[in-house]
Amino acid sequence: MPASRYRGMTVGDVMAPSPVAVRPGSTLAAARALMDESDIRHLPVVDGDGRVLGILSHRDLVRAEGRGEQKVTVGELMTENVLVVAAGNRLCEASELMLDHKIGALPVVDGADVLVGIITETDFLRIAHIACGGDVLVDAKDD
Repeated sequence: MPASRYRGMTVGDVMAPSPVAVRPGSTLAAARALMDESDIRHLPVVDGDGRVLGILSHRDLVRAEGRGEQKVTVGELMTENVLVVAAGNRLCEASELMLDHKIGALPVVDGADVLVGIITETDFLRIAHIACGGDVLVDAKDD
C-alpha cells in the first residue's frame, strides 16, 4: 500500500476510544489489577471530570515493586504533565511525539482536556503490519 494512503489519517482513525482510566487516589494494587484485567500497559489518570492528570505505565508498576502496592497511590507514581494529542491530529504528529519522547502511549483529549481515547505503539504496529503487506489483524476485544 502506498504511504500516501496513511498521510491523511488522524489519531481518531486508529485510537482506542473510551479507554480504561484510573483516579489518582487509587492504589497501585487496584491499578495493577485493572491493567491485568483489561490487558493494557498504559493507564491514563483522570480527575472526576475526566480531565487527564497523568499516565501510569506498566513500567512504573515494575519500578514500584516492593513499595507497598496497597498503600502507595497512583497519584504518587504517575507521570504528570503528560503529553496528549487531539483526535484530529495527524498520525505523523502523534508518532513524532512518541518517538521524540520515547513514550509508548498518548492520551487523546478533547478541547477541554477530557480523555476521549488513547493511541499506543501497538496501534502503530498494526498500521505498519498492513503497510508491509500483512492482513488486517482483528483483536478479540474489538469484536
